[in-house]
Amino acid sequence: MSIVDDLLALYADKGRAQYGGEPVSQLAHALQSAALAEAEGAGDTLIAAALLHDVGHLVDRHADGAAEAGVDRQHEDIAAGYLARWFAPAVVEPIRRHVAAKRCLVTTEPGYFAALSEESVRSLKVQGGAFTPDEASRFLAMPGAEDALRLRKWDDLAKVANAKTPDLARYRRRLEAGLKPSSS
Repeated sequence: MSIVDDLLALYADKGRAQYGGEPVSQLAHALQSAALAEAEGAGDTLIAAALLHDVGHLVDRHADGAAEAGVDRQHEDIAAGYLARWFAPAVVEPIRRHVAAKRCLVTTEPGYFAALSEESVRSLKVQGGAFTPDEASRFLAMPGAEDALRLRKWDDLAKVANAKTPDLARYRRRLEAGLKPSSS
């Protein structure tokens, strides 16, 4: 079995779990994120990142109850570390930075905070809150910041109960396109 098969199986199995306090499952959130990326014309690697951005929640064996206890398990780092063995940086780095992108957007984009879901506001506090203007400037100067910001916005919108999305199998090719050459 390939890593793509493993990831599709992981989402099919553990993805049915509720996505925190949001009205969607982990799988529905991932599929909505990927569908939004696809609708916006993103490339394969960014669509793969959109699909996989929260895989850290699914592979973290110590995640249960952490959020409710106010503990940030840093799912973005868990996901990036898990995926980096197989996937190109164009997939991994937006995932690694999607939480920092939220913290940046709260500081730099008027109205962004007010549009966050209640669960995202709660997690923002645990994740360190809004960036200072200097932190936001440093983030925006990083290579790949724009992709992380795009991913973050799809993440924020991908919480619609009963939204129609393509099925998981549709994204196999996108995932395969994001693999490192040695992982194919």
